[in-house]
Amino acid sequence: MEKNLIIRILILYPVFVYVFLFLPAGSFKFWQAWIYSVMLLIPMILTLLYLVKNDRDLLKRRLRLEEKEKKQKTIVRLFRLPFILGFLIPGFDYRFNLSDVPTILVIISNIMVFLGYLWVYFVFRENSYTSRIIEVEKEQKVISTGPYSIVRHPMYLGMIIMFLFTPLALGSWWALAIFALVPLIMILRILNEESVLLKNLPGYKDYCQKTTYRLIPFVW
Repeated sequence: MEKNLIIRILILYPVFVYVFLFLPAGSFKFWQAWIYSVMLLIPMILTLLYLVKNDRDLLKRRLRLEEKEKKQKTIVRLFRLPFILGFLIPGFDYRFNLSDVPTILVIISNIMVFLGYLWVYFVFRENSYTSRIIEVEKEQKVISTGPYSIVRHPMYLGMIIMFLFTPLALGSWWALAIFALVPLIMILRILNEESVLLKNLPGYKDYCQKTTYRLIPFVW
């Protein structure tokens, strides 16, 4: 299964990059897209190899796509349109020369995307129960170490960093307005997720009292 998964990703990832980035741009000269796609592919493959070797249970959890919570199904639907538009706009932005993002800002933004992904990787190493869907398993325990000692939802923090810097990494000011919706959608997801965890995960209430910030230290 793992080998087939790696093969599928290696096949589907270039397709995704072509359809969402190069096709709207109408050119393979969209240099920002080349840097961005490589900046994502490297940590993606390294994370996948780590999961295959060290935590196949987490890999299986990350492959679950069907949400069980009704509210989460709605939130997932809300996320789809900004996700699609956010990745399509930079290509059209490049084609019609609508934005002028300085090269240094493009480079810095790509570094931030990489660091956001790296942060998610450390979350995976710390917590084997970071399923893609909202659920509590029978033997699941509260994790309060590593990134979880800083905020209660560190994976979402890493994802927000990645999404907020993605438009500038792709040289687009216009897409920034779309991806600015991502933190709001994440907040809705977190609020619902916490209600599920408080109800079903023993010890989570005490953890909330110890780690007071949900997403951003000293803010929320």
